[in-house]
Amino acid sequence: MLSNLLRSIRDHRLGIVVLTALAPAIWGSTYLVTTELLPPGRPLLAAVLRALPAGLLLVAVTRRLPRGIWWWRALLLGALNIGVFFALLFVAAYRLPGGVAATVGAVQPLLAAGLSAALLGDRLSARTVVAGTAGVAGVSLLVLRSEARLDAVGVAAALGGALVMATGVVLAKRWASPAPLLATTGWQLVAGGLLLLPVALLVEGPPPAGLTAVNLGGYAYLSLIGAAVAYALWFRGIRELPPTAVSFLGLLSPVVATLLGVIVAGERLNALQLTGGAVVLAALVAAQRRRPGPRPTAGPIPGTAHDSAAGPPPDTAQNREPDHAHDRLRSSRPGGTQDRERGAVPRT
Repeated sequence: MLSNLLRSIRDHRLGIVVLTALAPAIWGSTYLVTTELLPPGRPLLAAVLRALPAGLLLVAVTRRLPRGIWWWRALLLGALNIGVFFALLFVAAYRLPGGVAATVGAVQPLLAAGLSAALLGDRLSARTVVAGTAGVAGVSLLVLRSEARLDAVGVAAALGGALVMATGVVLAKRWASPAPLLATTGWQLVAGGLLLLPVALLVEGPPPAGLTAVNLGGYAYLSLIGAAVAYALWFRGIRELPPTAVSFLGLLSPVVATLLGVIVAGERLNALQLTGGAVVLAALVAAQRRRPGPRPTAGPIPGTAHDSAAGPPPDTAQNREPDHAHDRLRSSRPGGTQDRERGAVPRT
């Protein structure tokens, strides 16, 4: 009975949105775990130990490796979604107050909407722009402080982090992998962790000696829950939902981080912060609403197996037969039809 209930939730769009929202909610606990359980001054080490062990575990469990073009795609997606993003986040966190970094990072849904329009043919609606602007305003009311200072390098790093993450989300939607979700998640975590490893060793040196059980527990939480579970939910949401709608869910991270500060650290919220939280939630709800009317279907995305540049298939009896297996591998979305990419691991 419970399994049927969970399957019904997964199959329902609202259920998919809720499950995807769990990922940024989990990421909202990262600051608390880092400050309370991990050794100080080692954010890059935390990023490596968050990504690499989780990725290796998922690859070992699924026993799948990329093939063909998915070697470089997994590397690029892992760099955008994890490796480069974490590095820029590290720079922004060190050079900016947390509230400023979170406010600048809140532009990610607007960037994702623009990239979706450019790369996927999605329509950039006025509602999306208004919701994205409201999201930035809400986050600023929630976490920004009057004494906050600005730093050009820090702001550039925060903007860069938002841009690479938005690009990673859109490209992950465009390049729909036929491999199992956990395998694709593992590839990206391994790629991102391997890119971060030499940077962490160069900037922070080797791991500190004498890590306590509390430290190890914090790293285990970040790796198993904050990476393996959260990124699997996140990438599943990217497969099932429009990338702009997924990006808006990322605004939950500062909301959850603020709530945990109230619950655990006894912080108090003022009227402006409560207003900001309400504005963020309203923007999230507005961004998840479906557009009315039929969804247009355009030609295939360039570079896929059915790109028009490759020429039409021969007019043979075999090609005229309905190919139900092929149809199941196609997914429509506004502005285009995404085929399963060539050269990836076949589903078994």
